Amino acid sequence: MANILVVDDEIGIRELLSEILADEGHAVLTAENAAAARSARSSEELDLVLLDIWMPDTDGVTLLKEWASTGQLTMPVIMMSGHATIDTAVEATRFGALEFLEKPIAMTRLLTAVRSGLERGRVMRNLRIAVPAALSAVTLAPTAAAGDAGSAAAVKQAEVNAPKEHNGVALDQPLRDARDQFERVYFEYHLARESHSMTRVADRAGLERTHLYRKLKQLGIELSRGARRSDRAPDEVPSTHEVPATRVEPTVYSQRSHEYDD
Repeated sequence: MANILVVDDEIGIRELLSEILADEGHAVLTAENAAAARSARSSEELDLVLLDIWMPDTDGVTLLKEWASTGQLTMPVIMMSGHATIDTAVEATRFGALEFLEKPIAMTRLLTAVRSGLERGRVMRNLRIAVPAALSAVTLAPTAAAGDAGSAAAVKQAEVNAPKEHNGVALDQPLRDARDQFERVYFEYHLARESHSMTRVADRAGLERTHLYRKLKQLGIELSRGARRSDRAPDEVPSTHEVPATRVEPTVYSQRSHEYDD
């Protein structure tokens, strides 16, 4: 539920808007002129204001400027008018109005603008809370540093002791070079782990084999074909205990020849 102030000199519009917004679950205050709007602003915590431009005592744009100049524009303001010019709407926006609604206002348009205004108000409140805290931290930091030499020395020592590399990758080099160095370490590790099986390394890295070959070449990782054959894992070649290497091909051909003879 939000506190919404409706400022309009026409009682029919005030009552209609109040009824619509109350049905949406909001608490609605009304003001028939700028003086009543000032009073409501000073006595209530407002989440949103619907402000008519043309009023008999003080027009809405003048009231908006007044709130902005005195630091009272802490809530979103949506301007309303049935005969305002484009220049007037632009001026109101320039002085802090969130949006401009032209009368007669469609209910869908009204509710959309109200939801947008309340969301804007929520953001504004969060900023008002966060900014003083951040400024306090900035203000206290130099004082603490000046008054506590031990803390300053500890911070400096921490910077000196900060690691200059991680897992063999130097951290004080450009990002591109560090990435290449990390990829080189990564692929060399998996090549050794998978006994230089390109299929398993590609699966492990989530790459196509052709992409993996290009990547290794780009990183300058040389692959020794002979070493890869001698280092292949047992599941990639037939075991010599299962089928003698010298009899593999003759056995296959002799079987096929018997089948053809039949």
